[in-house]
Amino acid sequence: MKARQSYQLLVLAMLLSLTSFGQILPNLGGQRAGISSITFLKNDISPRSVAMGGANLTLSADGMSTFHNPALMAQNDMIHVTLNDLSIGAGIQQGWISGVLPLPKSTSAIGLNVNYMSSGSMKVRTEFQPTGTGERFYSNQVATGLAFAKKLSDRFSFGVNLKYVYEQLAQYRNSTVAADLGFLYSTDIKDLKFGIVVQNFGGNSSLNGDYLASEFNRNGVSLDKNAVPTVFRLGTSIRPYQDEKQSILLALQLEHPNDNSENIRFGVEYEYQELLYLRTGYKINVKGERFPTLGAGFRPKFKRNVLMVNYAMNITQYLGTIHSFGLDVGLNMDKRE
Repeated sequence: MKARQSYQLLVLAMLLSLTSFGQILPNLGGQRAGISSITFLKNDISPRSVAMGGANLTLSADGMSTFHNPALMAQNDMIHVTLNDLSIGAGIQQGWISGVLPLPKSTSAIGLNVNYMSSGSMKVRTEFQPTGTGERFYSNQVATGLAFAKKLSDRFSFGVNLKYVYEQLAQYRNSTVAADLGFLYSTDIKDLKFGIVVQNFGGNSSLNGDYLASEFNRNGVSLDKNAVPTVFRLGTSIRPYQDEKQSILLALQLEHPNDNSENIRFGVEYEYQELLYLRTGYKINVKGERFPTLGAGFRPKFKRNVLMVNYAMNITQYLGTIHSFGLDVGLNMDKRE
């Protein structure tokens, strides 16, 4: 009885801290908005995470581990291949491809991931031809990552994801390197977990190119260097209720970006017989996102393999409703020795 009361008090404390902190959280850092480059790295490309308001640091290990928290890869007991798509609007699409491989007879795992965004074809316009010159240009960004994770004990694991980032905007180019560093601590109390991640840690970068946009009013273009969008994340999750058929997962996360205000993410996931998943979440102090996020998942099994289909929607003030779809294939349910 005492243990049950302790769990209830812990969940209540999480909810009360979420509400009170959201009321007193100052808008510190809001004046930094727009100072970073290659900001597509900040976009949440995981449908499960989007549906849970972005509270993703301690979610279960799957093919999105290299995005959520690279330390989660060490929890994997099978091969994962993941494909995701994020529809941002105005013809802009962002996609994700990743694979996670647990190393045999080891407590380690490696992963590969590709995060890419494309604007599609856009018209070249000038001062004298505002409707278009007949030419087209493109904006493309790609980040390719190599990840590694290891269990240091039954409770603690760490992981790192090293990324090479390439950006193209018409005739301009930009490339840099960045890293994600994650830690995970697990307990035996209601699947209680704690996670810390520093995402997109790297140096400054700048577009390069000598394209002359118009000889009429300029003799060249000077481009400043900008920092990559580094984010420090601290989060926790717990299952306050679980039986043979269903369970409820609560997740709470604090974020400190280098180019915007601190914010809080809160997510809930309901699971029924490890087959059907219903999710919702909410963000506090994120401008333009006043509505809860929603999503669902379906996870059928095929012998020793599983297929996870995820969908999420995020209603925003400036970009409308953003839809996210995902497909995760888990191969071989046999656990590592």
